[in-house]
Amino acid sequence: MQAQGSDAPRAVIVISSHVARGSVGNRAAVFALETLGFPVWAVPTVILPWHPGHGPATRIVPPPADFAALMKDLEGARWLGEVGAVLSGYLGDAAQAQAVASLVGAVKARNPRAVYVCDPVIGDHGGLYVPEATAVAIRDRLMSIADVATPNRYELAWMAGEPLDDISSVLRAAGDAAPPTMLVTSAPAMMNGSIANLLLTPSRAHLAEHRLIDRPPNGLGDLTAAVYLARHLAGQPPEKALQSTTAAVFEILARTARRGGDELQIETDAQSLSHPMAMVQTRQLAFPSRDRRA
Repeated sequence: MQAQGSDAPRAVIVISSHVARGSVGNRAAVFALETLGFPVWAVPTVILPWHPGHGPATRIVPPPADFAALMKDLEGARWLGEVGAVLSGYLGDAAQAQAVASLVGAVKARNPRAVYVCDPVIGDHGGLYVPEATAVAIRDRLMSIADVATPNRYELAWMAGEPLDDISSVLRAAGDAAPPTMLVTSAPAMMNGSIANLLLTPSRAHLAEHRLIDRPPNGLGDLTAAVYLARHLAGQPPEKALQSTTAAVFEILARTARRGGDELQIETDAQSLSHPMAMVQTRQLAFPSRDRRA
């Protein structure tokens, strides 16, 4: 996957959840991308008052036919040539996966260098938190067409059908997955008391580690996917993009935790998106032996 030039289309279509209060889903991704200089077309897959982890929350999910019709409008938009990337996250219904795939195809037909990032938001260490049909649709319809995927370790484990308890197993599962570039969050770290992001490209594998913070707010995966995409679109090499993305997200997390925030305070620490100062340990790993990546 090659970085785009400075004259390439810069708009990003972001397709994910929308909350009235908080910094998850589109609220995190859109702010990060726009702060870093990328225009965003934002498409909500579900509307909620807040993240359901805070308590009961009303869900407003667009009827599948209405959602598909809106996406078809975007496919036919006269401004589609502005779009250089698509980022999808949480889906409110399994049927939305087909509409997302169709839009990705339209964007790539207009701009063959466009990038599709799939953040398969389906679960965490507690298991799936979407219906299995939605998880299957994301795995089978969207992961297969993604240029980059950003699952957490538990989402990758569900898709791989096996527990991923160490770096070697995560690396193997990422290598077997369809997207050519895999950024796995919540990966095991080599340093005690740490957690990591694992990046596997068609030619290299890198691990970026930082200190573990207990009971972090939601939205870290949404923010990571958006910031990594922005780094790629800006032309950063994969290893640098991994390091600077991990540093930015960790810095915002650490500062939010110090303040006792129950949501990531991205707007307060917006400068961390562009110029993170947090220390992140990055190391190259032995590249997995896979015919697909040979």
